[in-house]
Amino acid sequence: MCSPEEALLQLEEAFLATLALVNTHILQPLLLAGDPSEPRAQECLQLLRQLHRNSLQLWHLTQQSLQSLHRRLRQPRTTGLESLLLLGSADRILQVHLEYIESYTSCVVVQVFQQVAKRKREYWHTQCRLLQKHLSGVSFEGPVDALLARLLHQPLAQHLQQRVLHLLRLRDTLGEGHPAQELVMNATILHGNLQSFLQQALDQAAATQALWHSLSSRPKDLLCTPAHCLLQDSQDIPVTVTPLRAERVLLFDDTLVLLQGPSVCSFDLRLVWVRPAQDRCTLCILTPEEEFSLCARNPQGQVVWQWKVCQAVCQALRGKKDFPVLGAGPAPSKPPACRSMAYTFRAEGRLCRATYEGEWCLGRPHGKGTLKWPDGRNHVGNFRRGLEHGFGIYLVPKATEDKFDCYKCHWDEGRMCGYGICEYGSEEVYKGYFQAGLRHGFGVLDSAPQAAQPFRYTGHWEKGQRSGYGVQEDSNRGERYIGMWQADQRHGPGVVVTQAGVCYQGTFQADKMVGPGVILSEDDSLYEGTFTRDLTPEGKGKITFPTGFTLEGSFGGGTGRGLYTQGVLDTAALPPDPSSTCKRQLGVDAFPVESRWQGVYGPFWDFVLAGCPGELQEALLGFHVQSPRELRRSQDYLSCGRSCPEDEAGKMEDTLEELLRHREPAALRQHLRQATYAGIGANKHLQWLAQAEVKQHACELWAAYRGLLQVALQRKGQAPEGESEDAETRDLQAHRLMLPLVLPSFYSELFTLYLLLHEKEDGLYSQGITNLSLFPDTKLLEFLDVHKHLWPLKDLRLTSNQRSSLVRDKCFLSATECLQKIITTVDPREKLEVLEKTYGEIEATVSHVLGREHKLPMDDLLPLLIYVVSRARIQHLGAEIHLIRDMMDPVHMGGLYDFLLTALESCYEHIQKEDMRLRRLPGHWDLRDLC
Repeated sequence: MCSPEEALLQLEEAFLATLALVNTHILQPLLLAGDPSEPRAQECLQLLRQLHRNSLQLWHLTQQSLQSLHRRLRQPRTTGLESLLLLGSADRILQVHLEYIESYTSCVVVQVFQQVAKRKREYWHTQCRLLQKHLSGVSFEGPVDALLARLLHQPLAQHLQQRVLHLLRLRDTLGEGHPAQELVMNATILHGNLQSFLQQALDQAAATQALWHSLSSRPKDLLCTPAHCLLQDSQDIPVTVTPLRAERVLLFDDTLVLLQGPSVCSFDLRLVWVRPAQDRCTLCILTPEEEFSLCARNPQGQVVWQWKVCQAVCQALRGKKDFPVLGAGPAPSKPPACRSMAYTFRAEGRLCRATYEGEWCLGRPHGKGTLKWPDGRNHVGNFRRGLEHGFGIYLVPKATEDKFDCYKCHWDEGRMCGYGICEYGSEEVYKGYFQAGLRHGFGVLDSAPQAAQPFRYTGHWEKGQRSGYGVQEDSNRGERYIGMWQADQRHGPGVVVTQAGVCYQGTFQADKMVGPGVILSEDDSLYEGTFTRDLTPEGKGKITFPTGFTLEGSFGGGTGRGLYTQGVLDTAALPPDPSSTCKRQLGVDAFPVESRWQGVYGPFWDFVLAGCPGELQEALLGFHVQSPRELRRSQDYLSCGRSCPEDEAGKMEDTLEELLRHREPAALRQHLRQATYAGIGANKHLQWLAQAEVKQHACELWAAYRGLLQVALQRKGQAPEGESEDAETRDLQAHRLMLPLVLPSFYSELFTLYLLLHEKEDGLYSQGITNLSLFPDTKLLEFLDVHKHLWPLKDLRLTSNQRSSLVRDKCFLSATECLQKIITTVDPREKLEVLEKTYGEIEATVSHVLGREHKLPMDDLLPLLIYVVSRARIQHLGAEIHLIRDMMDPVHMGGLYDFLLTALESCYEHIQKEDMRLRRLPGHWDLRDLC
């Protein structure tokens, strides 16, 4: 009796010969037997070619296996069992056999052998009789097509069976602990599994082939493809379908099909979800566009259908057949609820013909995905239960080439909600909040740069229309409107600022000025009365001129006639105080600062009340994204440069931790500065509006800090900090802690308004500085009545050609350089600290001159401070002083800082008056003599 290895050798030789005969007498002639006029001839030819290629691969594999057996038998001592291809190349053996089985069953499913057997029937009988002499194990009974099919699969089935037997014999000959025992066992299991897989594939192919005979021509033509192998038929285990109508249900390995007469409704198994119903006989099926139930006659039928559908779905998602049988694939055997797939919607509705590619859950787009319509619209972002939800970018093409409306927004159940940035094909840009798909809350709308009527609106919206407090700039008219809106029109109290510096305050109704109002001109003339749309006085009114004169009466005008009046001119009034005239402010009582920008902070408070969830941070507080034009230019317009939600959630957690660690509001700076607003017009009569807004922002942000701190404490399970603050405490804390953080964001615009408001005083001050700079140090000290024993001359280092009487900018140099630093910071407290250090430097210099500690009385300090201020030559000192005074911490009122600032104000006023003093000086003080 031969050894197991010799038996395997003989088995491989016999199978190799069989494969050669089948290839020569069956497969090669089959490739030439097709009739091009037959329907689906090209498809059959392609399948036969693939079968022939796979057969050749199987032949080469068997030949290599035979060669490895020869080497082993010739050199048993030097060649181990692991060198046998049957034992050492399990993956390759599996792949070659599976490919052959798949190509063979594909031919069976689409009835390739029936089509080729129709022609040359006698020829095939002759070929089969030739093979009958060599293939004793194959039955040659029956029709030609069945005989051809048997010749292509029975030799393989018999060969696998014999391999298993010989491998078992080989295992039995190996002793305990032999190193090749595991290899032999694995090879035996593999070939046994191949037998099971082949048998299942043959059964499914035969059932599928038989199915076509029971269908009418239209369903058969639609369903008869190589990819379809029947797994279950409702004629075998009956089910009914509700609410859809179907007389037959077919489960293929990739598709679930409902048949109703000639109508075929198919569902890709990769997008089929199975959900058991409460009824033990019912099975719920979820698909992207349909939900229906399969109702079996009994629970056993329901179990069979549920198991087969679930396994078929798992198999379809893996993209290859379960091995060795259906349901034996890798875990999990339960279909996942969440998947990633592409699908094109067919039902009428907003998604008709749109293709969604991305994540799904239970039959609905859920997670990240891309939705594209045939007309070019597409949405990239997050979805929930089939609707856009979370951050997303929506592009809508315009008729003009390369023009899009681009919506980069947060979405809630299919509609824009929360913060968004929209850039339209018209080049308009909106940045702000949405609700139910409409602009709602705070937002900024910019017209196209080249628009016929360019504008910018910054303010509140309601249901897509401008409503509430807002600011609109009209570039064509050179106007800025600040005030109330209703239904997209100016309505209520408002202020108009023109490019010429004229300001109007009055009441608007339906976008038109109504009733009396106030006009302030650039030269501080004041008109009170009625006027036309172009701000021309008309009707009864009164003009108060900067000189104090008044003109009261009736005003009118006309084309080419100018302004005319009939009234009384009063020239007897005393001239008004210039400081009060130029300090007139508009909008003081018309727009309470507490209610102006609630739309900015409302979303933040919603965020705090929700417990500061990281996933809502973007939607409520805003985000940064790139320009869609840049994205389109780089062919990457379906993404944007924003942090991922997980990162944002982490940042908010870090912020809350920072608050608990340090209890300092500075941790909020990066998160809350984006919610501030600095859009105030550059007109001196609006300075109060700007100043009050800055302080209000500080108060709002302090309250925001307190709100976040309470959330942080609650998350740590700690008790909230104290009760709510009273208004006075809140204002003090806002000034002390929050205003220094807020002011840098507003400083440039705010300081510009102070410059305009104090332009006249600063002009006089600048002239005074120019005059005083002509004095040498000693002459200036003498002119300012500084006592000579306080003059710091003993440390002056002069050359042989210099005289102390002609030296400039040497005395009190340290104090002068210190005061110049007042313009290097925007923080009022830091500016006051600079002033305090300047005072300290003056006292230190005087103490050094006297050789002892000396505290300067006010009478001595003021002239010395005037000297230092004149030598520091700080521009716009009046604007600086008034900004410090308005923004300083109230706790410093009446203290040292208040005293020093008052002293600086006195110096500023003295310097403004020096020009008049110098004109009255004696001849030896003539400025020309000082130069």
